[in-house]
Amino acid sequence: MAKSSPASSSSRQPVSFAFLAQVILIANSFVMLYPVVVMVLSAFKTTGEIFEHPFALPDFTQVHNFAKVLGETSMPTYFVNSIIVTGISILLILVLGTMAGYAVARYESRTNTFILLFFLAGLMLPLKLAVIPLFILLRDLNLLDSRWSLIVTYTAIGLPSAVFIMAGFLRSLPAELEDAARIDGASEPRIMWSVMLPLARPPMAIAAIQNAVPIWNDFFFPLVFIQTDSYKTLPQGLTTFMGEYTTDWGMLFAGLTIAAAPITLLYIALSRQFIQGMTAGAVK
Repeated sequence: MAKSSPASSSSRQPVSFAFLAQVILIANSFVMLYPVVVMVLSAFKTTGEIFEHPFALPDFTQVHNFAKVLGETSMPTYFVNSIIVTGISILLILVLGTMAGYAVARYESRTNTFILLFFLAGLMLPLKLAVIPLFILLRDLNLLDSRWSLIVTYTAIGLPSAVFIMAGFLRSLPAELEDAARIDGASEPRIMWSVMLPLARPPMAIAAIQNAVPIWNDFFFPLVFIQTDSYKTLPQGLTTFMGEYTTDWGMLFAGLTIAAAPITLLYIALSRQFIQGMTAGAVK
């Protein structure tokens, strides 16, 4: 009987490992997508249909849950507030984080390490531990019960990760790019905005998605800082669909579907830049 050579057994091992990895990833995809699929299907059912036939396909022409959510509740107001708060927060995080990351990465200074460590300390200390001093500070600044109370809080929370991501990427860019731009007479702001930032779109996409998801889904800070119904965001507003004795689960799932759609579309739109940023430096 012919014995298999070590070369043939070693060539089969990577194939089996790759197959096992694909099976695990596919199974994980089903586990992660299952709640999303159930949520979307339940949005087209009544409460009775959800409990009687939870796994049956609904009649997708029945959109009465969405009509009730958008027409009979304050869901449009909550949606607009979440868009404004998340959009302005991400814009401030990207602008301020990119400028700070560029200064730390491209300018030689003895204090750069301490500045970077200062921002990294923000990743280690959750801001929720300081909610009482933060509440007093926002009260003294007359920012409580307004969108700006959430915007400044989320910007402070997201800046450390944005600075860390942008500084790490900008340090990997060759210095010859800046030297060539300076020879052509470009100023320092022009070098940053016209030369460096077009190359830094992948890490900016990572910073945007990493911060947009928790900001969009946050329930804690709106609960603490917002009392007026017209300033509530989606996570806090969706709690109004749950009654003390009864809950319209069809309306609740419709509201959850509407709330999940923008962040899903954002990830799809930035997926290419996100993947490029995650794999940057993997191939030389």
